[in-house]
Amino acid sequence: MSTPTLPMPDLTQAQAEMRWAYWHGAFGVLASAMAWGLATGTAAWGRPQQAVWTLLIAGMFIFPVSMLLAKLAGRPGLHPKTNPLGRLATLSTVGLMAGCLLALGVATKKLEWFFPTMLLVIGLRYLAFVRVYGLKLYAVCGVSLATAGLVLGAVLAQPSAELQAVAPVLGAVTGTLIEVLFGALLLAQGRAPREG
Repeated sequence: MSTPTLPMPDLTQAQAEMRWAYWHGAFGVLASAMAWGLATGTAAWGRPQQAVWTLLIAGMFIFPVSMLLAKLAGRPGLHPKTNPLGRLATLSTVGLMAGCLLALGVATKKLEWFFPTMLLVIGLRYLAFVRVYGLKLYAVCGVSLATAGLVLGAVLAQPSAELQAVAPVLGAVTGTLIEVLFGALLLAQGRAPREG
């Protein structure tokens, strides 16, 4: 299933529809930040195994929560079915699910590497949103998350019991803070009146 190549005016219009329907995707990023925040709290309570499941289970509610928030903010919360960029967003979700399975597999061997892996997976997923929304801010967000995951993974590769003990909290709080920052930036951008 491939996304058709659109002429530039059609691509621009399709991206404008996506930006309007989902408030630039801000509510999705903020809902994701909430999932990371719940995982942070769970890890901080000394339950790193449960923090893994908290992020994965809360992550399943990101799209419905973002739709609800968009509707409450006066946006459709859904794109027109004729918008071909919806397929790209769906395909990126398939990649995200595969990445979650990979991170879960990693966690069975080294629990402390789950959150760095998820930072990398989610960061890479946001790169597809550059095309979906036509916003370069998603490239910065995606690269920030992926870089944080790689750096945190490199730090955790050091044989330090102290680092490994705080790794779940450190990883989860990193995801929370980065997504809160970019969610707020997207929320501010999305205040613009409807284009076209």
